Amino acid sequence: MSNSALFLVVLLTAVVMVVAALLIAWLLAPKSNNPLKGEPYECGIPTRGTSWLPFNVGYYLFAILYLVFDVETVLLFPWASSMRQLGTQGLVCVLFFFVILSLGLVYAWKKGALEWK
Repeated sequence: MSNSALFLVVLLTAVVMVVAALLIAWLLAPKSNNPLKGEPYECGIPTRGTSWLPFNVGYYLFAILYLVFDVETVLLFPWASSMRQLGTQGLVCVLFFFVILSLGLVYAWKKGALEWK
């Protein structure tokens, strides 16, 4: 079996399994037409006013910065474990990676994304 045929078999299997799982969940899920189903749950107490409150954008920026540097840590582990085999070229690539991330951190710092107000 060629690589493209194997790829198509895997792709079709994945699509069929996802569609089957969604169909089974839809068929077996309990159905309720109660109008209270669409209400936000707030400890059983109805909400006062609007439920849509604005959130500070600082939470999102902080989360995105955390993810960026978390991914950096994950990507550094394979490099550290194979550093001897990579040699100078691997060191230069990682230094370039650090420079890009450092520029992103400096940009976020200058924009005030790290200041908690």
